[in-house]
Amino acid sequence: MRGWRIILILLALHALSSGAARAAAPQVIVCIQCHVAQAGRLSQPVALWRTSIHAEHGITCNACHGGDPMDAANAMNPARGFRGVPAPAAIPALCGGCHMGVTRHYMNSAHGRALGRGGPTCVTCHGSHAIVSASLALINKKNCSTCHTFDKALMIRKAMMKTDGMLKAIEKRIKVLKSQGIETDSLEKKLFSLRNRFHAMFHSLDVALIRQESAHIQAELEKSNGAGGVGTGYVVGVLAVGWALLAALLFSLIKKNID
Repeated sequence: MRGWRIILILLALHALSSGAARAAAPQVIVCIQCHVAQAGRLSQPVALWRTSIHAEHGITCNACHGGDPMDAANAMNPARGFRGVPAPAAIPALCGGCHMGVTRHYMNSAHGRALGRGGPTCVTCHGSHAIVSASLALINKKNCSTCHTFDKALMIRKAMMKTDGMLKAIEKRIKVLKSQGIETDSLEKKLFSLRNRFHAMFHSLDVALIRQESAHIQAELEKSNGAGGVGTGYVVGVLAVGWALLAALLFSLIKKNID
């Protein structure tokens, strides 16, 4: 009887570890499997996507192109939502499915008002497969001078520099705190919200609005920075104690059954 108890305990541990492994296993995206095996230009989208902010966050082909990414037979089936290459005029609405705040500001801007008449869309600045995240690096003379002079774009960039620096400083601080095992969830959520608000707002191209909102965001960042914005628990320590207690309990059970 004791031997069976030991076996059941070991089986339970195995089931827990197997379940965790299955949960961590990456999903197989048939679009990627197919395209990466193609020669020439058909494989290029995968190589470009792998360098993108979308790949970094696990956003795959179907998010933009539709279809069923888990079923090769239906990957390009319109009945499963496959849309292929989006039309240029449809791109802002498509991206707005995730980036709602950005799209609202964009549509009210000079860029948005020129949609369908040769104006820039999201992919003009961010790319289509090698998608880059919003940053001040995108506001540069080479990019902006393609369509107009760089003067106003430079004003926007200068209006954003201080806030951008504050966001990056707090992001670095969070990484240090996490490396020390300090809980940073509340600070990360606050930073995520303010950064999204900041990135969305500069798509308006409205210098006065950008300066006004930047001042508000800076005040919020200073509050978060001054208050610390972090929890009091040391996650690493808690987890270590938890695992130690679990190991001790299992050892005690096994020893009791053996004795």
